[in-house]
Amino acid sequence: MSKITTRTAFVAASLLTLGLAGCSSATSDADPTNVNPEGEIEAREISWLLSRPADGGVITAMEEIADEYAAEHPGFSLNLITTPDRPSYIQKYETLAAANQLPELFDTDATPFAQKLADKGQMVDVDLLLEDLGLADDYREAALTYQRFDDGSLYMVPFEFQIEMFWYNSAVFDAAGIDVPASLDDFPAMCEALSAQGVTPIALDGQDLWPLERYWAYYPFRMAGPEYVQQVKNGEATFSDPAGLASAEWLYSLGQAGCFQEGFSSTGYADAQALFTSGKAAVYNIGTWELANLATDSLDEAVRADVDYFTLPVIDGSVTEADEYVAPSGIGMAVNAETYDPLVRDFLAYALERYPEVYAATGALSPTSSVETTIPDNATDLYSKAVDQADEVGEETIMPWDTQLDAATNTRLQQELTLLVQGDITPDEFVETMDATLAENVGD
Repeated sequence: MSKITTRTAFVAASLLTLGLAGCSSATSDADPTNVNPEGEIEAREISWLLSRPADGGVITAMEEIADEYAAEHPGFSLNLITTPDRPSYIQKYETLAAANQLPELFDTDATPFAQKLADKGQMVDVDLLLEDLGLADDYREAALTYQRFDDGSLYMVPFEFQIEMFWYNSAVFDAAGIDVPASLDDFPAMCEALSAQGVTPIALDGQDLWPLERYWAYYPFRMAGPEYVQQVKNGEATFSDPAGLASAEWLYSLGQAGCFQEGFSSTGYADAQALFTSGKAAVYNIGTWELANLATDSLDEAVRADVDYFTLPVIDGSVTEADEYVAPSGIGMAVNAETYDPLVRDFLAYALERYPEVYAATGALSPTSSVETTIPDNATDLYSKAVDQADEVGEETIMPWDTQLDAATNTRLQQELTLLVQGDITPDEFVETMDATLAENVGD
């Protein structure tokens, strides 16, 4: 049996001088629509450029599957080029793309950069691939929607499926005399009531920036729908439009109501979660990737019986439904059209057929609806509740803004959001700054 190796690739320092212009100037001769190329299957090593935890469920499942495939195809191996740190990964990915040196498989979000690669014919059409493999109907529509570009085209395969919710301590809510918020506009009053109980209303990982950016996405999604972020990134809408200004005012109100812990901007992921699991915070916004910590006997017994969750509330006049919220399928896997051949197709046919069963057996939600998630023996009732909830997700989903905006605009947005919530700037100042930033970067 061939041993599947996991190692980190080294990118030559000289490549770091290459920019996106190098990528955009090259046009691929490959045919992204030729998903079943003719020829013999000749075993060799193929590589996958990854941005996932080396010991995570996706890599573990794919290593097992690749070992199985290698047993039937001597000489085959899957080289996993792993860079879990996202900023470092993006730099490596874009550098290799600029040098036209991407491997057979590579991770990417549906970003403007990835759209340019697809437009140049450098990525296999995944809609056609899944149809050709007879797997298209197996995938959750929400999982595929998350991977699609604005025009509906699909060039990435999802390997995960999550839903994000607000976990809360029902005992603290009862003590504060409050119910689960029916509207996003109820959050400031909720926070004030919870603060009166001597607890942090909402635990926030401010250090990693994306959790606060999730809050930014909520109000526009309810007020203007998923199209708003697409229009903003394309320069067809602004931050000062009604949906953007309303979101800025809502976030400012959360800061003024003391919703997040003092010093939230320097609080990391583990510490934010510990605030909630220790009972020091009443609410924690996170996804089903944390089920093992929040819905099993791993959760502190002192709070275990009191933990529940609610999904994203609507607002008056909401244009999206209560069953529509953040339902990500993670970073997707693209297939390099230039190196796509009978071996890559055959391996993907085998791997994508086997993957849902192997992955779901770990207790994770599969991106397909063709298998049932294995509920751990030590799970609480919330585990099954969340798994069942995932089957009821509506058609629209919130696209995280960090996967949509250009890098420069996104970086400024993350910085300004912290200042906004801290009260260092006003909503009007926030949208003015962001509109100026957007004008500088749109189209880059």
